Amino acid sequence: MDYQPSNPTEEALHDYKLGLGTFTQKMPEIAHHFNAFTEACFKEGTLSQKEKQLIALGISIYSQDEYCIIYHTKGCIDQGASEEEILEAIGVTAAFGGGAAMSQAVTLVQECITDLNQYKQ
Repeated sequence: MDYQPSNPTEEALHDYKLGLGTFTQKMPEIAHHFNAFTEACFKEGTLSQKEKQLIALGISIYSQDEYCIIYHTKGCIDQGASEEEILEAIGVTAAFGGGAAMSQAVTLVQECITDLNQYKQ
């Protein structure tokens, strides 16, 4: 039986994982190096993994990359970021990205927070 996502956030994460899997099959060396690089970037260091996810979320919002917005919203929650921390990071992003950044925050990010918090209960 095929996996059936239950909400838009879960569906987008599933689609991303499928796409990454296909890319990895077709281009294993590039995928390996990309994955190793991103794993190194997101390792705990002077900045915590939570702080790095909040930064990545801000960059994703600024660049209007919906898959990364969803992925890094999940990363923030997985690393223990509160809704207030996420919203504060979004505020900083909106200071640079204006209305385009804010529109992602008040729609997609809040939808993701709601969807992802349903799994925690």
